[in-house]
Amino acid sequence: MIQMGTLPPGSPVPSENEIIEQFQVSNTTARKALHELEKEGWVTRVKGKGTFVKDQTVVRAINRIFGFTKNMVEAGRKPATKLTGFHLHNADHQQTVNGHEFTLKGPYCEIERIRYADGVPLMKEMRYISLGLCPDIHRKNLEQSLYGIFAKDYGIHLTEINQMVSAVVLDGAQLKHFNLEKPVPAFRVEGVSFCGRNLIIEMEDSIYRGDMYRFAAKAVR
Repeated sequence: MIQMGTLPPGSPVPSENEIIEQFQVSNTTARKALHELEKEGWVTRVKGKGTFVKDQTVVRAINRIFGFTKNMVEAGRKPATKLTGFHLHNADHQQTVNGHEFTLKGPYCEIERIRYADGVPLMKEMRYISLGLCPDIHRKNLEQSLYGIFAKDYGIHLTEINQMVSAVVLDGAQLKHFNLEKPVPAFRVEGVSFCGRNLIIEMEDSIYRGDMYRFAAKAVR
């Protein structure tokens, strides 16, 4: 119920007695269920008031170059990735970001992945990776951090990321990827990553759960 948004952050969770009545379980089982929820960080107990859903929102700073894995670790969450498909293409891949059209020179590898935090799917991503810069990357373990693969296997470090964030609705066939039953707001992130002057290593088109993600930016003058 928490993962599906039926119980949003700040809302009270069913009491021990309500769990017993609704699921026909013993008081020991109900007490253990609430304890496990608290232990895993889903809820917090407020003395004299009850047990409430914790805010699971993850904040991503858009003015830093770092990936999903590091973002989750810094947020105190356990990251995981599931590769759901890949294709190899010889033609160029074009994408428009912030009003500019960019071209990733072929051949490239297209991969689709679901990214998790503490077992909850937060993002579905499509990435288009240069095979000229990262030959045979499709033979690597693509359920690891891509930035880690770039650095460790190819000696490549990103120097610039150009991204565009827009608001969308997560619905239809997309819901099954996030284990959701009803539409929720989401963010679409389209981006181009560089590893040198005008040297594109990858592009992305990702969907983030809007009810569990926030983007933060900092500007100075």
